[in-house]
Amino acid sequence: MKKKSEFVNSLMKDISRTASRKLAAADDKIRKTAKDMKSDVAAVRERDPAAKSDLEVALLYSGVHAIWAHRAAHALYERGYEIPARAVSQGAKFLTGIEIHPAAKIGRGLFIDHGGAVVIGETTEIGENCTIYQCVTLGGTGKETGKRHPTLGDNVMVGAGAKVLGGFKIGNNSKIAAGAVVLHEVPPDSTAVGIPARTVKMNGVRVGSDEMDQVHIPDPVAQELCLLRHKITELEGEIARLRDGGQSE
Repeated sequence: MKKKSEFVNSLMKDISRTASRKLAAADDKIRKTAKDMKSDVAAVRERDPAAKSDLEVALLYSGVHAIWAHRAAHALYERGYEIPARAVSQGAKFLTGIEIHPAAKIGRGLFIDHGGAVVIGETTEIGENCTIYQCVTLGGTGKETGKRHPTLGDNVMVGAGAKVLGGFKIGNNSKIAAGAVVLHEVPPDSTAVGIPARTVKMNGVRVGSDEMDQVHIPDPVAQELCLLRHKITELEGEIARLRDGGQSE
């Protein structure tokens, strides 16, 4: 009888310890989730001048809702519940117009502004404090397997309508101009502009005085035309000198 009592007491202690550990783990997850949600709201308040309050952002910003839904879908996906995870992501797409695959990895502080028609592919990885505008696609070219979607470093901005296609990396603090189609890696502290996009290095620092500025960015086509005009002027001058030299002889 004594041994039975000791066994019961030991079993109860084990159950109590297990329950305590699970409650502590759940508490940690709740705290982390709350911290991430606050970070998402803070990112919007910091970068969107139209945001007037935390409550407005939490209730009315579709980009924030899509990110919150993705956190739930990603947690389900990592636990092997792929169909429920896809159901959550598709429900969020229906409500927000933003499609994020449950397997995509997203860091804290992502701001999806406006958000309509944004697509984020399965193997996409997004660093911290990134900004994505409407109609952006972070996708693949349809030919790769494995890692086929882009990786965004920290503090990356992707302008409206831009397409980043492939399993390469966009370096920290870089900017993708509105409407650009990026098919190759972009180094840190750079700007990619055009179709297909060209990378413009600006002395190892962010382009422009405002990291959210999508207007005052270099135009590589205009730069090439300027170089061509300069070269043509030089050649015309050389031809004129040769002509004058031939006439004097």
